[in-house]
Amino acid sequence: MSQENRRCTASQFFMQEEEEALNSVSTYDRVVQLLNEATLMQKDKTKLTNLKKEMLAFQSDKSTDVRKFIISFMEEACKKDPDVLPKIASTIDFHLQQVDDVQIVKKCILCLSQIYKITFKWLSKAKKTSSEMVATWQYMQKMKAQIIEMIDSDNDGIRTHAIKYLEAVVITLSKKSSDSEVPKGITIDVSLDDIPDSHPCLKVKKLEEEGKQAFEALMSYMASAHISSVNLMTCMGSITAIAKQRPSYMARVIQGFEMLHVNLPPTLSKSQVSSVRKNLKMQMLTLLKHPASYELQTQITTLLTDLGATQNEVMKALPKPDKNRERKRKYPPTTEITSDPFKKPKITESQSTPIQIMDDDDDDGGGTVPNRSESSSTVTTVDSQKQSAIDITAEDLIGRLTPQNVTDLVLLSMVMLPDTMPAHFQSTYTPIAAAGTQAQVKHLSRLLATQLTAAGLGKGVTEVQKKSTKQEAEAEEEEEEQIFQQKHNIQTVVGGTVDDGDGDKSQSVSLPAAIPAAASRKGIRQFRLQAITKPLHPNEVDAMTKQAIQRILSVEKEAEQGKAAHARVKILISLVSQFGGRLKDELQDFIFADLRNRTEVALAWIYQEYANYQGYNVTSGDGEKMSINSYDECLTRMLNGLLERPDQKEGLFTRLILEAPCITPNAVQILKKYCQDENRIYLGMTTLNELILKRPTMKLEFLELLLSFCSHESPDVRNNAIRVAKKLRERSDLQHAIEKYAQYNLKFLLKDMPPAELFEGKSQAEITHSWTEDIIKMCLYLFLGLLPTNHSLIHELANVYTSTNPDIKRTILRVIEAPVKGMGMDSPELLLLVENCPKGAETLITRIIHILTDKCAPSSELVERVRDLYHKRVSDVRFLIPVLTGLSKKEVIAALPKLIKLNPVVVKEVFNRLLGTHASHEDYISPLTSAELLISLHNIDPSKCDLKTVIKATSLCFAEKNIYTQEVLAVVMQHLMEQNPLPTLLMRTVIQSLAMYPKLIGFVMNILQRLIAKQVWKDKKVWEGFIKCCHRTKPHCFPVLLHLPAPQLKNVFESLPDLREPLLEHVQTFTPHQRAHIPPSLIAIMEKDPLEDKRAVAQAKKEEEERIAAQEKLYQERLEQERKKQQEKIKIKLEQEKSESVKSEDRENIQPEEPSPNEVGITDDWFN
Repeated sequence: MSQENRRCTASQFFMQEEEEALNSVSTYDRVVQLLNEATLMQKDKTKLTNLKKEMLAFQSDKSTDVRKFIISFMEEACKKDPDVLPKIASTIDFHLQQVDDVQIVKKCILCLSQIYKITFKWLSKAKKTSSEMVATWQYMQKMKAQIIEMIDSDNDGIRTHAIKYLEAVVITLSKKSSDSEVPKGITIDVSLDDIPDSHPCLKVKKLEEEGKQAFEALMSYMASAHISSVNLMTCMGSITAIAKQRPSYMARVIQGFEMLHVNLPPTLSKSQVSSVRKNLKMQMLTLLKHPASYELQTQITTLLTDLGATQNEVMKALPKPDKNRERKRKYPPTTEITSDPFKKPKITESQSTPIQIMDDDDDDGGGTVPNRSESSSTVTTVDSQKQSAIDITAEDLIGRLTPQNVTDLVLLSMVMLPDTMPAHFQSTYTPIAAAGTQAQVKHLSRLLATQLTAAGLGKGVTEVQKKSTKQEAEAEEEEEEQIFQQKHNIQTVVGGTVDDGDGDKSQSVSLPAAIPAAASRKGIRQFRLQAITKPLHPNEVDAMTKQAIQRILSVEKEAEQGKAAHARVKILISLVSQFGGRLKDELQDFIFADLRNRTEVALAWIYQEYANYQGYNVTSGDGEKMSINSYDECLTRMLNGLLERPDQKEGLFTRLILEAPCITPNAVQILKKYCQDENRIYLGMTTLNELILKRPTMKLEFLELLLSFCSHESPDVRNNAIRVAKKLRERSDLQHAIEKYAQYNLKFLLKDMPPAELFEGKSQAEITHSWTEDIIKMCLYLFLGLLPTNHSLIHELANVYTSTNPDIKRTILRVIEAPVKGMGMDSPELLLLVENCPKGAETLITRIIHILTDKCAPSSELVERVRDLYHKRVSDVRFLIPVLTGLSKKEVIAALPKLIKLNPVVVKEVFNRLLGTHASHEDYISPLTSAELLISLHNIDPSKCDLKTVIKATSLCFAEKNIYTQEVLAVVMQHLMEQNPLPTLLMRTVIQSLAMYPKLIGFVMNILQRLIAKQVWKDKKVWEGFIKCCHRTKPHCFPVLLHLPAPQLKNVFESLPDLREPLLEHVQTFTPHQRAHIPPSLIAIMEKDPLEDKRAVAQAKKEEEERIAAQEKLYQERLEQERKKQQEKIKIKLEQEKSESVKSEDRENIQPEEPSPNEVGITDDWFN
């Protein structure tokens, strides 16, 4: 056969295309043509097989449409020939992993709804199970788990397709009943009824449990608060379809719809609520038409009434009475309806039933197995123990819902009602048409029972728990009897025997109907091992077990040489995990004796304990979970042992906890101690980082532990935790959680006292009720560590700062230096904060700008925003200090009067910035030179700033001797002297300059000479400074003084008398020719002591004062004498009046008649 003939049809097709017009036909067109070819070849399997390989070559094509065509092709190929499933399963799984391509994922889920059924049907019909079939089913199980997780996807369409997929899974993994409906147009109808009992791959019990779990996932998703309206209506439709096709779920579906009716998602809008309620009404009417809803009609009709359904609509949907009667006749008279759909129906003694004796190796358990057709037709009133609990609680509540109790419930609940009716409630409220009726009471009791059962309360929960415990005990006893019966040959009463292993292991023996089944065992004593054996003493059992374990431990080398090491380890850990006790200590000591070489034994032990806990072993029963205590003890033993070993440096602790199948709370506590060990901090934090990334189910728990270390009192623990947290923050799935935790801790500072959360694990003595600096920093460490990576957090810090007390504000200002430097002054968020400065955060922003501009010049953007903020909102001049070097010369000079009024320390910082003493780079440029700064200080308006403040400011300048050299000061004095009017502090600056640099004496004399020309005496302040300067510069100032006019020279001598004689002596040293140039008036003033006139005036004044004092003294003496004379006169007069008064009284006693005016001495002169 030639090479061209060996090619398949599709390959030859593409070879021809390449030869004819390769560049003219696109890949998309070729794929379409190829799919058309595939459609024509479906009738021929050989052609389809040849075409499959070429089709799959396009599975990685860039075009989304092409890949969707390929997925559709694979679905059609599976329908035509299921044997291609092993070859396309991995391809479907590959496309399902493309989470970035939503269209492909949706197409995969849509196709898998059919492919899953096809695979199930293919496996159920297979007589033998190959490895390819097992691998294909594993692929399907893996993809099913992935799709179930996609029910929480961010994409609404993916969630919708996942819901429809779950619908198909639930229907497939459940059993039909006589009332099951099969929708029209269904090409693949499969169920658990199609699986043979002895199928080696598909286990009915396990698959049925998976179906229940998928159904519960759908119900939980429908009840979630975040579900969208589209997903909710899709979910309701899927659940309704499940109830119609699998009536065993009917009661659970009705219950779910009842809960949904009263708990609609709060995220729905008003129109969406209306649509959902209409859809719910439609689904309930659909269920009402189903024959299986007969016993639930009361609940359905009550719910429909609440949804606004009319009586006509309800009556129209009710099934016909004939159907109901037919339904009742379906139950055999000897079959009782049980509350558990998976229990066997009770059979009367008159029924002849085959008893099937099973082998001990049966995967689905031993004992009697009922006929599947009979069990599938069993009708249930409820579908689970939970539903039974709801029914029991509802029945209990009906009698308690009296008018008085209902009134009390309403009154109590009104306390929690809002002041205004929520729009959501108003849009969903429907008036209760049947209020007060018995049906409504039952409906209300059922709603309350559902809530109570969900909370674990109510009479039904208690009774179901008791019943479940009793059933478990009975099941254990029954299982023990069945196991015993299966392992021994038993002779039947009617002469039949069971083979002792050579024949069929599952032979059935039928009993005649006339003989009861119980009579077949009458009179036969059962064999019991306990009756013929004597139990050993517990100590003997322990000793023998310990010896057995020690023998196994001691043959380590022999087992390795005989290639039985794996079997030895398996036996060893199985015995230890089963018997426990001291054996665990033996195994632990054995492992730690050579930890490096026996790490695998430790891991095997841990996994064995986990398998026991999960019920994966044969000894675990029917897959039921056991207590986790044994696994927890094993894991903590290993971790504690590694924690206590100081020489452990191989990372075995990390490996052990990373490979452990489950991390228990006790193991987390050990990990917490490990991370705080000063010698293992880095390795501990690295381990915690790996756990966060590799344990999705416990990701948040480990992340919270890591973040708690970010406020640890140990700097090493804290810094390493913050380092790991910053690294994890780069992941999008962890970013929000880390930042939220940091903000949560930051907002602790808004409380009046530290919350109790900050003192978890500390003693009562360590708890404080006031904010200290250490506690404040605990709330800030993580937040400030994240600040350089997320600049937007600076706004949250500013908001908290404005609302805290002064102590917290001071701490914040002290600790923000490093994070702010990490942000940089070019940060857009920082510039935005400066631009929109919150009220009360001025000090914080000033501190931030100070930090940014401490060693470098401010950027133009920062200067512009600070300038705008200063002029429009914040008039505090301290705001300008950090950006002074970015302002113009005019702006700095205008701000100087306010700046020098600040604290001296702040003023010094201002001058350091302007003079460049703090700059670390050579290209630093200040808006003012050192000379201009000093000149500007002299020119400050006295009305804006007092003279004393200006003097202090100039003194700060003079203190910088490295900057204000004699050359700079000479320039300053020259510039000030040329001004008109002269600055007030000119002469003070001249004197200070001369004191600093005595070599400036010649320059100063020149200044004084020019000041005389400018008539310096006209300005009193400057003139006083001139005189002081002359006093300090004598004898250099003598030539200058000789140029003064006579009155001014005389004034100088009056202020400084000591200056006259030295000046006169200086003049007397002149030659006659030199003296001739000196005005005589000046010589006269110098020769005459200006104080003589003052002395004469003072003497005259003194004499005048003495004369006036003598006259005053004489006057006072005369005045005193006159005063004494007056006092004597008054005294004499008073004595006379007193004597006359006594005489008058005597006369009155002798002559009582009224005296005449003449007798008392009253004459006319008195009236004149």
